[in-house]
This record gives sequence, C-alpha cells and structure tokens, in this order.
Amino acid sequence: MAEYRDYGPAAPHGPDMSGTHDPVHEMTQNERQIFDFLIKPDDSYDSAGVYWADLPLSEQIKFVTKGDAVESRKELSNIWAMFKKDPLSPFAYYFKNMVLPGAGLGLEGYVLFSIGNIKPLFQARGAFPECWKSPYRLCNETWVAAVDYMEISGIIVGQILVGILGDWLGRRWGLIQDAIIMFVGLLMLTAAWGVTQNGWVICYVWALFFYGIGVGGEYPMTATSGMENAVGSGKVSTKEDRLHRGRKVTSAFLMQGWGQFFNQVILILLLLIFHHGSGNPPYSRTAVQWTYRVSFAIPAVGTLWLVYYRAYKMKSASRQLAAAKLKSKVTGYDTESLKLTFTYFGPRMIATAGAWFANDVFFYGNKLFQSEFISVILPGNTSIMPGWLYNLINVGVSLVGYYLASFLIDNKLYGRKRMQMVGFLMDFLLFVVPAFHFEYYRSPAHIREFQTMYFLSSFFNQFGPNAVTFLVAAEIYPTPIRATAHGVSAAAGKLGALTAAILYNYIDTQTKFYVVPWFGLMGMLVTLLFLPDTTGLDLKEQERRWQYIRAGRESDYHGVAVHPKHLSWWERYQGVGRYYDADADYRQKIEDMRADWEASQARKATEKEGKLDGADTLDEDAWSSDVSTYFEQTKGFAPTTQPKEKDYKE
Repeated sequence: MAEYRDYGPAAPHGPDMSGTHDPVHEMTQNERQIFDFLIKPDDSYDSAGVYWADLPLSEQIKFVTKGDAVESRKELSNIWAMFKKDPLSPFAYYFKNMVLPGAGLGLEGYVLFSIGNIKPLFQARGAFPECWKSPYRLCNETWVAAVDYMEISGIIVGQILVGILGDWLGRRWGLIQDAIIMFVGLLMLTAAWGVTQNGWVICYVWALFFYGIGVGGEYPMTATSGMENAVGSGKVSTKEDRLHRGRKVTSAFLMQGWGQFFNQVILILLLLIFHHGSGNPPYSRTAVQWTYRVSFAIPAVGTLWLVYYRAYKMKSASRQLAAAKLKSKVTGYDTESLKLTFTYFGPRMIATAGAWFANDVFFYGNKLFQSEFISVILPGNTSIMPGWLYNLINVGVSLVGYYLASFLIDNKLYGRKRMQMVGFLMDFLLFVVPAFHFEYYRSPAHIREFQTMYFLSSFFNQFGPNAVTFLVAAEIYPTPIRATAHGVSAAAGKLGALTAAILYNYIDTQTKFYVVPWFGLMGMLVTLLFLPDTTGLDLKEQERRWQYIRAGRESDYHGVAVHPKHLSWWERYQGVGRYYDADADYRQKIEDMRADWEASQARKATEKEGKLDGADTLDEDAWSSDVSTYFEQTKGFAPTTQPKEKDYKE
C-alpha cells in the first residue's frame, strides 16, 4: 500500500518538484463506503470486499449458498405479496418478462416443428404419398428433399444477414423486420399451391426459405435484446443483471419449447376435427389440407400481433447499442470492433460456433431413437398418431430441461460452462451406449431402456448445450458486434443441422448412431478449451474491458473480466489473466467513473435546455448527489483508497 501514500505535489512535507507524480486525494471513510457500495456490490463481494471468485472454495460455497438463499426468499416473498394483492399478477409478471421477450421464438418453434410433423402426414396413406414419398411418381425428388435444405438455408441467411443489420441499424429495427418477414412467410405457407402437386411443393419450398430468413433473424435479435434489456440503465449495472441475466435470456429461449408443445397439441386436435374424430389412416386429402393450412394460419395471427408489439411497445430496444456506439464515436456498422473481436476473441468464436454446430447434429440426431422404438413397440403401424404422441411426451421432457437450465444457469457453482459440458457428456454417453449394442436395445425385451435413453438425451440437450449456446453466443461478445457474433455462431449450428440432414440420407440407422456421439465429445472439448465462464460476471464490466481494448490499452484493464474464473483455458494459457489486479482496478474504476461523469457534465452544458438524446439519457440515474459532490470537490485529484481520520459530522 506504500504507493497510495506517494502524495506527489500534495505531500505534507512539501511539493515534489520532479513533476513525476500525479496529485491524489485521500478518501474519507464516508467516501470509501459510498464507492464500495457502487463498485463492490454485496452479491459479488463478501463483507471484506473480496470478489467471490477470489475466495477459497469452501468460502465460495458458503457465499453463493447464502446469497442464493437470500435471493430465493426475497423472490418468493415478492411473489406472495403480488398474489395477495392480485392472484393473477404473478402470471401477468411472468407473461410480460418471460413470455413476451420470447414470443418470436415461440412462434417460430411452433412453425418449424409443424413442418417436421406435417411431412409424415403428407406421406401417409390416403394423402399425397405419390408426391411426398418414394418412388416420387408425381413430384421431383430433389424438390421434396429441398424442403429440409431450403428451410435450413433460409435460417442461415437470416442469422448472418439480420445479425449484421441488427448491429448496423439497431435491435428494434431487426426485431420488427423479423416479425414482418415471418408474417409474410406464414401467409405464403398457408396459401401455397400449384397447378400440379410438384408446383405446390416448389411453392411450399420457397415459402419455407422466405420464412426461414425471419426465423434466422430471431436468434440474434432475441438474444441480444434480451441480454441488453436485462442490464440496468445506470453506470453501475443492476443486481437483476448480475444475478438473473442468464435466466432472463433462457426464459425467452424456452418459449421455443412451448411453441413445439402447442404445435403438437393443435395438430392432433385439428386432425381429429377434420378427419371425423379418427387419427388413423387412410387420411382424406381434404382433411390433410385443412389440418396443414389451419395449423399455419393460427401462428400468422400471433405474428401479426408481434409486429404491432415490437413497433409500438419496444421502442427502447436499441438504447444500449446506441450508447456503445456513442462512446466509440461510431454511427454505422462498427467494423473496427468486428476486426478487434476476431483478434482478441477469435478462440471464443470457436467455442460458440463449434459447440452450436455439434449441438445441432445432436438435436436432429435425437429423432433417430423415435422411429426405431416405435417400429418395435408398434410393428406394422401406419398411423402418424403414435409418433405425434411420443413427440408430445418428448417435448414435455425437453421443457423440464429448459426450465431446470433456466433456474441453474446463473448459479455460480454450476453455471454456463459446466452445464454445457455435462450436457454434451451425457448426450455422448446416451448415444454411444446404444450405438455399440444396437440390436440388444432394439429387441422387444430392452426397448424400454432404449426409449428411456431417448427421453434422457432430450432432457440433457436442453439442460445443457441447447440453452447455453443460445445465451453465451451473445453474452461473451461486446455490444457493437454482439448480434453479428451470435448470428455467425447460430449459422454454424444450422450448418450442423444441414450436415446431419445430408449425411443421414446416405447411411443406415446403426451407422448414424456410430457417427453422432462423437459430436458430443467434440462439443465438450471445445467448451472446455475455448469457452469462458461468464456466470456471475457483471456484463458492464465486460463492456468496460472492451473500451480499453478498443482504445489499444488492453494491458491497462485490471478488472474481473480478466479474472481467471471468467477466462477460457486457452485465454489463461495465453496469459490474459495476468492483468487482473483488484486494488489497481478499484482506483481505476473511480477514475473511469470520473471521466464518464465529466463527459456527462460537458454534454449537459452543450445541450440546449438540458435535453439529451436517447443514448445519453441512459446514464442519467447513475450519478448520485454523493458521487457528484465527490467528483466536484476532487477535480484534478486521483484517489487513494486509504481513508483519513476526521470528524464525519463536518
């Protein structure tokens, strides 16, 4: 602490004439307490001011367990208070904060799941098997196969294109145009037809491609807007962000599961309604057409409402991006940040893109189980109902995984990285076991074990990589290119889905089981090596580090964003963690706050009538009277964190 006493020109023994020392201001106990409250919040630091990740393991467990217990009691108390005041208010809160942010993903989950469910209906006896099923007497086989390829291709285009546009023009614009594209795409799907059945298939395929562009854009837009709306508007981030950021984003993502659930329920009901109460073949073409078209018309209504909601109720979706651009003095697309991201965070892209690629191979590989155990349980079955009912059970199991991931993803003792690794490992085991004992588990005596592995693989896919990849692909990158990075990572995932769709056409079922498990192992390894664990990391602290990187001063940043806990194994090996210094960071944060405060004061002085634009007003609430007074009184001084004794009543 000796360096804190190097007073320079303010030294009590007389001025330093060398000119090599910066003036300092010795903080009073009261001032220190104010800045401790702002800089060292009690959800991240213990009573002694030690960051939670710096504590010994036993102390970490106590700290996290105590904090989670306090927060749980607080949340339950709030829910009970809301319930007593109005029994429906907790549901209204959930709808506003969890359902609405993920409404787009819920609608696209419904539609994409419907596409996979409707194809077997088209192929069923009495419907359109001559067009949709081998030997394809009425339709071109290439166009029928293109249903899968063009859907995925459209999603990839949307993920990359809208990701870039979302960083260029803003989150709100991206959200609105996504909803418009999906609405028009649903109209095209509902009305798709042709003078021949092959013409109908071609129209259907291009409608899927167009709709897929909107679906693809939902991934980066929902993740980034959910992430940035979770962050408080002040200079110091909110407790909600630090404790529940992951839950907020994954709660939006799990609406995809609810979309799949409602799609399956609605398809079953529609088929029963239009097929005279029976779910068994032969199916009339009229019943199939009504089932298919009404199932797409229902989400079209919801998507039209989504256009309205995003246009008129989400006007602040781009505020954080606007603030980041203002700080970097950028008006359009921040190409400099993109270059720096690949320079400094390139290995992170391997983690997010590589893990998502591996996960989507698994996600589509999960369907391998179902056809096999249904053929054993119900030999000779030609009805689509058993498959739909097992889908419904599987989606229910997946929803349990989604919710458990949402509850534990912010737990500092488990968190993002460990959850993803465990999920990949369990999926690897659940595929590799039946792969090398295929006939054994397909036998009638052991088919239930095979079925159990199917449901468990769905559970660990959601309670693992499927939820985590969606979150971290936005979270570990800086705001100016967050949507781009998320879009590229998600597109890599869809390439995994495309790989599976193509590969599975050329190998038999047992070979598929031999191939799929190793993608789980690959996902676990890239996660272990290249993914940082951002559980418990203040997102604004990461943005603060990014400002230093962008200014060419990476080594001058000493905060928790370079704590080894929040770095990947590769980043630790590269020595990024050597810059971490808690004491130096404390002083640095105060000076960073001072610079922001001075910039804020300067902007106020230059604006007429004290009016600031939208980006500036983001920071208005950060400056308490105590902080402003301190900065006013210490202009030209740097702080020393040693309080001096004085009468605090003065």
